[in-house]
Amino acid sequence: MHLCFIEPQDTIRVIAESVGREARRQLVGEVVRAWVDDIPERDLVAHYAKAVSELDEEDLSMLAAWHASLEVGQPIANSDFLVNVFPSLGENRREALKIAAGFRGEEAFQAGVAEEQALETVLPRLSEERCVELAAECLELYLWDRLGSDN
Repeated sequence: MHLCFIEPQDTIRVIAESVGREARRQLVGEVVRAWVDDIPERDLVAHYAKAVSELDEEDLSMLAAWHASLEVGQPIANSDFLVNVFPSLGENRREALKIAAGFRGEEAFQAGVAEEQALETVLPRLSEERCVELAAECLELYLWDRLGSDN
């Protein structure tokens, strides 16, 4: 059986509406990670600064601990410090942004911000190729959800 939609973004939206809470949370996380992968290099710092500026103390501490694991110096759980050290993370910059954006996404999820709002914000920014890849991952999440997860 083939599932056909006009656009891969529609596939992602339909699947998001068709799965349970845990699968939907994972799906939104995958969409955010895909968005980070598609951000041009020149824009990474600005997006990281925005993500970090909206984190609470606990999330800043966890992000600083992640920085410490990279041995880039003694990190401080402070948004100014984390943003200033961001360029020195080299290849780990995208991962740092994924973590920071993930914290923000989790807070939004817990605060009741609709997944649809997150999808509406992020999906249009993804390349067509990335949306196709993401739609395939979402199909796997759909099957996982329908075949017996603890949702």
